[in-house]
Amino acid sequence: MDFHAASIIVLFSLIALTCAEPVKFVDCGSDVGKVVIVDIQPCPKQPCELHKGQAYAVNVTFNSAVESQTSKAIVHGVIAGVPIPFPIPIEDGCKSGIECPIQKAQSYHYVTQLPVKSEYPSIKLVVEWELRDDTGKDLFCIKSPVQIVS
Repeated sequence: MDFHAASIIVLFSLIALTCAEPVKFVDCGSDVGKVVIVDIQPCPKQPCELHKGQAYAVNVTFNSAVESQTSKAIVHGVIAGVPIPFPIPIEDGCKSGIECPIQKAQSYHYVTQLPVKSEYPSIKLVVEWELRDDTGKDLFCIKSPVQIVS
């Protein structure tokens, strides 16, 4: 993705952020960062209903407490307390709206897509989303309830 396309995605995400109600989340251990706001589009009510076969824009605004050359996203669906890996198209946070290297005491917008495959079961679950720095510590870790629907 080139810089121009990434800029457009960030711009539209910021516009959507100003018009949307923030998603309720629980911080699950942001070791070296602090989450400011979480936005999932479209998500008109909570818990977010994720429709099979669609993709959702995810924007997490956070402040970094450390410097990091890289960042890597790790996503799990937690069902009955068991974390199940949830693949995302781009794990590299530096290709998801974050200009790396990440600087200490700076604010960042992590922007990506969450695809919901049509073969996923219709189920309520908790999405756990982590963004790790180059030492493996969480720049952010959030948990948010969702429901996968047809």
